Amino acid sequence: MKLILRADVDSLGRLGDIVTVKPGFGRNYLIPQGMAKPATKANLKAFELERRKLQEQADSLRTQAEGMAEKIASTPVEIEVRVGDGDKLYGSVTTANIGDAMEAAGIEIDRRKILLAEPIRSLGEFEIEIKLHPDVRGVLNLTVARHGGPIEELPEETATEPAEATEEVVATDAESEDAATAEA
Repeated sequence: MKLILRADVDSLGRLGDIVTVKPGFGRNYLIPQGMAKPATKANLKAFELERRKLQEQADSLRTQAEGMAEKIASTPVEIEVRVGDGDKLYGSVTTANIGDAMEAAGIEIDRRKILLAEPIRSLGEFEIEIKLHPDVRGVLNLTVARHGGPIEELPEETATEPAEATEEVVATDAESEDAATAEA
């Protein structure tokens, strides 16, 4: 099946290319997603008129991706992990952890765009590649550091006393307001 690509498609072609694909891939994925049209004479003429508009959209997406790449490069991200003897991590740092840390740093990105060959299993600094656009890749400076240590839990009695004291102060304030309105 011959199709005209209306967008850049990874491992297939660029905007405007005429490609041959299996019929199922074309009918079930590319055409319904708006990524391609059948390569007929009428569609070729219509595509030439539409090409400039599609190219402008593709250029604006590329510009946004380049801006995001600069933001990612300028924002270092740190992930604190628990470690055991010999600085061995409990578990590993995955794309989900990196995505959450980036979101906490103010960068929202789909974690599937984070290119990580294998999970990180050691402390240190890493450069992680992020695919933002078919032509644009950003580099994230990631630091995996030792967690400050487990937080010690307070005994139950100590934890509840400050909350009760706060409620008493609030009740006292409410009573004093009632007394002030009663006097007036």
